[in-house]
Amino acid sequence: MENIINQQIKAFVDETDGIAALANISAVIKENYSGLNWSGFYITRGNELVLGPFQGKVACVHIPFDKGVCGRCYTERKAQRIDDVLSFPGHIACDSASRSELCVPIIVNDQVIGEIDLDAPVPSYFTEEMEKEMLQAARDIASAYQQHAWKF
Repeated sequence: MENIINQQIKAFVDETDGIAALANISAVIKENYSGLNWSGFYITRGNELVLGPFQGKVACVHIPFDKGVCGRCYTERKAQRIDDVLSFPGHIACDSASRSELCVPIIVNDQVIGEIDLDAPVPSYFTEEMEKEMLQAARDIASAYQQHAWKF
């Protein structure tokens, strides 16, 4: 049985405008994970990640592929669940209140086109179950990206 957050996300991937879909998906995630202080997307553009739709405080706009949790997610092409960002070498502190982070790549045709990035103000907030839910969300977004020919 699929969980409620992934059911809600699937409802928005039918949207033909990718930016509008990501905006609503970031809201769905923030509303379902009540302990978050940031929920959003970074989009691959050129040689960096660029801020996409999000819910939360002001965020970093440009992230190089070799910096921070998002950069590692991009280069390793796998989810990064960080229990204590203060212990993460090279962590980018867009919001000094953040203490844990979950970042999941969105992969299309073997390329990372973007990432789901979540921050929480407490250490060890993210669970294995949350990671699985966001990996499913990334697969659903990747599928919709291809199906609707989304452009970011």
